[in-house]
Amino acid sequence: MKKYFPIVVAVSLLFSCKMENPPAALISSKPVWQSQVDSLLPLLGHRNWIIIADQAFPLQSSAGMTYVNTGTSLPEAAQYVMEQLDSAHHVNPILYLDRELSFVPGGPAYRDTLQQIFKGQPVQTLLHDSVFAKLDKTAGLFKVVVLKTTTTLAYSSVFINLDCKYWNAEKEAALREAMKGQ
Repeated sequence: MKKYFPIVVAVSLLFSCKMENPPAALISSKPVWQSQVDSLLPLLGHRNWIIIADQAFPLQSSAGMTYVNTGTSLPEAAQYVMEQLDSAHHVNPILYLDRELSFVPGGPAYRDTLQQIFKGQPVQTLLHDSVFAKLDKTAGLFKVVVLKTTTTLAYSSVFINLDCKYWNAEKEAALREAMKGQ
């Protein structure tokens, strides 16, 4: 019994230890995909894209694409992303929806749901192929984050082009005007 005493003491000490400050990942109550969005958003900036995609959105081979499986509905993912963008200090969303959505059964009601999430932000509509043309042009240079959802409504993806929050077109024009004489 005496020879096992040090082992019993060591095991007892090991199991009685408590982490004072466990890593945030161990105590987070957020779903993994939300934590991924939280870690990616500070890295994204002007000209990056976030796509909140329906379930059939294709896995593309472009090196600039990062995919996150949300396991949730598109409106729920859009709500979370819009809240995060609203509180971000560096980027603003430019929102796009497929023009085809208005003609898909269930599309208008779904679009109304998204409008409530977007809270009056302007939304541009483009033909589906036009959105992909913009993405193809961008993905070679800038990061595109795709949040795959469980939504199975055709043409329901939300395309978000990120713009600089603290610098806008008017400020850029004034800067360029001031630089003309120099």
